[in-house]
Amino acid sequence: MNITRRVTSALIPLALILFSTASVRADGPATSPEKEAELIAVLTSEAPASEKAIACKNLAIYGSGKAVPELAKLLGNEQLSSWSRIALEAIPGSEADEALRAAVDNLQGLLLVGTINSIGVRRDTSAVDLLTARLQNADPEVASAAAVALGRIGSPAAAKSLQGVLASAPPKVRSAVAEGCVLCAERFQADGLETESVALYDVIRKAQVPEQRILEATRGAILARKKNGIPLLLEQFKSPNKALFNIALSTAREFPGSDIDEALATELTRATTESPDRAALIVTAMADRPSTVVLPAILKAAKSGPKQPKQVRISALEALGRVGNTTCLSTLLESGIETDPAISQSAKKALAELPGESIDKEIVARLAKPDPKLYVLLIELIGDRRIEALPTLLKAVDNSDKSIRSAALTSLGNTVTADKLSVLIKQVVAPKTADDAPLAQLALKTACVRMPDRDACSTELAAALEKAPVPTKIALLKILGAVSGTKALQTIGAAAKNNDPQLQDVASELLGDWMTIDAAPVLLDLAKNAPAEKFQIRAMRGYIKVARQFTMSEPERIEMCKLATEAAQRIPEKKLVVEVLKRYPNLETLKLAVKAYQNPELKEDAAAAALTIAQKIGDKSPEARELLSSIELNKVKLEIIKAEYGSGASQKDVTEILQKLANDTPLITLPTANYNEAFGGDPAPSTVKQLKVQYKINDKPADVSLPENALIILPMPKEKKALQ
Repeated sequence: MNITRRVTSALIPLALILFSTASVRADGPATSPEKEAELIAVLTSEAPASEKAIACKNLAIYGSGKAVPELAKLLGNEQLSSWSRIALEAIPGSEADEALRAAVDNLQGLLLVGTINSIGVRRDTSAVDLLTARLQNADPEVASAAAVALGRIGSPAAAKSLQGVLASAPPKVRSAVAEGCVLCAERFQADGLETESVALYDVIRKAQVPEQRILEATRGAILARKKNGIPLLLEQFKSPNKALFNIALSTAREFPGSDIDEALATELTRATTESPDRAALIVTAMADRPSTVVLPAILKAAKSGPKQPKQVRISALEALGRVGNTTCLSTLLESGIETDPAISQSAKKALAELPGESIDKEIVARLAKPDPKLYVLLIELIGDRRIEALPTLLKAVDNSDKSIRSAALTSLGNTVTADKLSVLIKQVVAPKTADDAPLAQLALKTACVRMPDRDACSTELAAALEKAPVPTKIALLKILGAVSGTKALQTIGAAAKNNDPQLQDVASELLGDWMTIDAAPVLLDLAKNAPAEKFQIRAMRGYIKVARQFTMSEPERIEMCKLATEAAQRIPEKKLVVEVLKRYPNLETLKLAVKAYQNPELKEDAAAAALTIAQKIGDKSPEARELLSSIELNKVKLEIIKAEYGSGASQKDVTEILQKLANDTPLITLPTANYNEAFGGDPAPSTVKQLKVQYKINDKPADVSLPENALIILPMPKEKKALQ
């Protein structure tokens, strides 16, 4: 990485802070002498470095020349140098400039680099000679910083100094010198000194400097020449250097005026023959200038021909989607039906994106007397562009050609309005052919999920469902599942109790996957009253999934878990409820886990859940100890290896205490809930402490850190995964 870039990167946080404080200074309150005096007092006090740093930052807002002497004293302080420069860079007046210049002779290394950077930020023209002398510094980082600072100053004198060493600067510094020259040239251009700017850019371009600087200078030289820079830009398009070609592309995008667009069109013609890959990129650059783009050139590139490269056509077709108009429609339509999928897909994408209502009107007009070859594509465009053309689509739905009917159904799904939804429902209930049924169903689903009023949509679907045959009812139920909402939920819930096993199956499966919490009552009712056990189980599992996954209040979740425990007929579902309790640890879920422990078939799962919950709620619930006492925990072989209680370096060895209290369960009960009392004192008063325990369970090692006063429940050691 270039040295100057590395140094500059290291100072980015300072620049960001400076920008913030400078903004506040410009827009905020006027300088406050009282506030400034308070901040200066902090700098002269014995306050810690952190407080002085904040004072420096605030002096960037409230400081004046009075604060400069104390800030200058910190420039040699490794901790506070950058903070002092935040203020010195922002404080107006010559005092800050003088202080920074004076510090240069007394600093070295990064402190000197930072100070030089600040001089550059302030664009102190009086520092040109001082910085020029540092261009010869033995430390390449200092010399590089001086070069960039001169560039930021951007005066004729600064440019002369930089230009004088450009050819002779050491390799580690030359890039920074070139960067400084680029910055000077940019300043000249901004100040209206185009001739000087062009001359300096050309010097950089011809110098032995890193490629990045040549690229920067080339861009600048083109833009600084204005209209006269077009030949230089075109020269880069022909360059064998890919980086220079890319600079030409990016510079063309920002070049002012329309003359460049004509030049790009001419260059496109040449490149299409000589370098198609580059020609494709030129097309994209042309389209990125939509207000002045030469559209006929792109349109020509998009047309098919024996010598027209494919990559150029694709790029041109894609560009037409952004900058085209009605004059491009015929070319795009013809390309959209070509056999080459890359060409046809690019054209179709462009047709869908082509801006303007006039395009929509032209498409509808062409459908009045369609070209048979284009009919399907035009119908597809109705849907892709969301054009309202219901009569046209209905006519196409009745066409004898399956491909036309398919396109029309798809477009209906994308365009039909809520008041015309019955048109698609009819196609689902009574499709023209059996082959049309799946497409009609997909189109109806697409339309329904777009509808703003879900319940109104579901009401229409429910009405159609009543009279439809079973296969169609199943399709409508699945669409209702995608629509969701209150009415859809009611309809599917009723279908789950239907006597037809197919409807029961589909409806219960849909309810089990329902994505809103309002399905819970319906699922619970179905779990109790479904006609078959299979669907009762499915509904119960769906109900438990709601309790496990959905956001709700703790009382609501507790109530759901209670109801699920009561309604579940099988042990597997009851175990799933116990798993839910573990996910949401609190006193109430612990009570439910302890209650589940009374069921002999749930003892092991409930005990594990109770331990997990108790460990997570810890000392937040003193009742947890009492509740756990009613559970007979699994016997284990427990060995306490080492235990410490405290904070940081202040630790109390409590190994012996825990060893005496340990038994044959993972739970260690202290004589009191307070660690300080149980362990015979507070090893670190007024500090948050932890209990760290190293132990073995069944000869497997583990360790745990517990917050102060937590229940001591030692997790079972995790099995180590075998190396693959």
